[in-house]
Amino acid sequence: MTRRRPGPPRRQTLIGLWLLLSGVSLLGGALFALWLDGLIAPQGLARGALWAGSFSGGGTIFLAGLILERRLFMPLRHLQVQLARLVANPDAVDDYPPEGWLRGLGPDLVRIREAWRDDRARLGNARAEGARSAARIRQELEALLQVLDTPLLLCDRHRRLLLFNPAAEALFADAPGLGLGKRLDTLLPAASLQEALRQLPEDATPRDVLVPCGERWLRATLRRIPESQGETLLTLVDATASWHNELGAGAALAELLPALRRHGAGLTSAADALGHLSGTDNDALRQRLSGVVEEEGRGLAEGLERLGETLDAQQCQAERLSPLWSNDLWAGLVERLPAGGPTLTPIGMPAWLKGDAPVLLEALHRLLTRLAERTGETRFDGEVCLGKQRAYLDLCWQGAALSERELSAWRGERLEALPLAPTLGEVLRQHASDAWSLADEDGAHARLRLPLPALERVGAPRPAPPPRPEFHDFGIAELPPPDAELAARPLRALEIVACDTETTGLELRRGDRVISIGACRIVNARLLASETFDLLIDPGRPIPPASTAIHGLTDADVTGAPPAAVALPRFRDYVGDAVLLAHNAAFDLLALQPSDGGVSLDMPVLDSLLISRGLDPSLDGHDLDSLAERYGLPFPPGSRHTALGDARVTAELWLALLPRLEARGIDTLAAVLALQASAFDREDASAS
Repeated sequence: MTRRRPGPPRRQTLIGLWLLLSGVSLLGGALFALWLDGLIAPQGLARGALWAGSFSGGGTIFLAGLILERRLFMPLRHLQVQLARLVANPDAVDDYPPEGWLRGLGPDLVRIREAWRDDRARLGNARAEGARSAARIRQELEALLQVLDTPLLLCDRHRRLLLFNPAAEALFADAPGLGLGKRLDTLLPAASLQEALRQLPEDATPRDVLVPCGERWLRATLRRIPESQGETLLTLVDATASWHNELGAGAALAELLPALRRHGAGLTSAADALGHLSGTDNDALRQRLSGVVEEEGRGLAEGLERLGETLDAQQCQAERLSPLWSNDLWAGLVERLPAGGPTLTPIGMPAWLKGDAPVLLEALHRLLTRLAERTGETRFDGEVCLGKQRAYLDLCWQGAALSERELSAWRGERLEALPLAPTLGEVLRQHASDAWSLADEDGAHARLRLPLPALERVGAPRPAPPPRPEFHDFGIAELPPPDAELAARPLRALEIVACDTETTGLELRRGDRVISIGACRIVNARLLASETFDLLIDPGRPIPPASTAIHGLTDADVTGAPPAAVALPRFRDYVGDAVLLAHNAAFDLLALQPSDGGVSLDMPVLDSLLISRGLDPSLDGHDLDSLAERYGLPFPPGSRHTALGDARVTAELWLALLPRLEARGIDTLAAVLALQASAFDREDASAS
């Protein structure tokens, strides 16, 4: 077993020795007094002096120990706590002044603390002043990346992710491999991409590669960043629609064309031969040629019909037809209407449809303008009616329906504002649509109807999430290679996942189960606010009221949550190649690895409780609440005894302990694991 790291004895040990020595001295004095009393039989004052002298040694030891504890040992422990707090969190408030015989050190400690804080403040001001211009440029670039619709990934020479934008986050919404510091090959494991990265030119010449990603195909453009440390930029485009179009409608067109050519050639040859027959020629030959003409003509007609259907399908599958929320479409149309012109009021229930938004808006604007000119009305309603497979986009007004002759003339009008100036009819055909007019049942209103492809999606679009606090960290490129020996890796270079669990109870070996997992990620010695994991789990058994009183979770909260067999593999994917961190990790590891969970957490595990004990073996109070108070780490309101809240504080506790570890030369994973092993004690197994 690993030997305990040398250090001052614990308080309990000192108190035990003091009481033992005092008791032995008092007992020895009493026995000595009894022996002398029986031997010389003193009387009166002499007898009192005998007993007082016999007890004086033990009493002196007891009083001396009590004075030393109150005046020296307790102030020393408080001083140790204050120094640890100052090293871990120099900006913490509510410092504790020295007491007892160390009270005279108070002014000196205040001077040291204030000088340290002043130096840090001046250094911070100098750093902020020197980096102000760079910060402004960075903010502008960040804002650009936030609104850019093209998914971007930036990886270092070891293929760790340094940057990704919100478009990439949306593209890989369900992928556990997206995160700062994670490997690109866990996100996109295609061998073709890895080979393209190995052969990528250093002069920023782009290379394109088609990469499978689940059921989608992504077209990735790779560029080496000039004058960098081997960083590579990847721009991604979802090419699934165009790929299916090429393999679907494109392949069908390629198959149809030779058949149409054969039918056309046969029809031409038969017609030519039939035209050269004279009246005296064989009637049987004439009939045979007529049959060939009829057969080839029928085949040509069928081929043309299939060609038309294929073209219609190709138009419906065009990449430009994207999901549209009808309220957004109406809002865009209203913005185009000039002041004093016709007005449009959306009515009815909104719905999803499919279309080319800029083209469709131009077509609707032209139709609304023509309707206003034709009917003399200025107030129109816009409504979406759902059919079985189509969404009917209606422009409604008070009056009579339009004639087909008028609509036919409108279809031939060209939309000059669009590229190549297509006609209105061509725009409708692109959407596999047409336009017709019909009267409402009340006889007072009419509508112009455009059928468009409908979507099965329901519900309004989700509001855009706020920008991520962290979506880039170029310091990752300075870290050691990810395949370097993990034990020798510096602590600040570790990727760490801090986690915590809530359970139905403390008897995990007797049926209690995990009901909540919370985790957050530390990369490059920085806690990433948005890289979190927070999941409720259905334990398959009732939650006792005593446990609910601690963490606040009830049976209703976990109803419908995934079971452990589903949730635990998700957590394992989130951890990836990181080192695991927990407070009293033995309990959390038991909760995260049930016998029927099918998950093995075989990565190194750091325990902040044991690390704190290893650093301060003479101090009491290594539970999370005591350490949070010691280092000035506040719990946000309502976050204590929640899995994610405790995981965040555990992560902040690790960052507070980090400078103290480095000050003692404990700067690698192997060294901190050795310290942790030396501090193991079964009496702390129930701490939380």
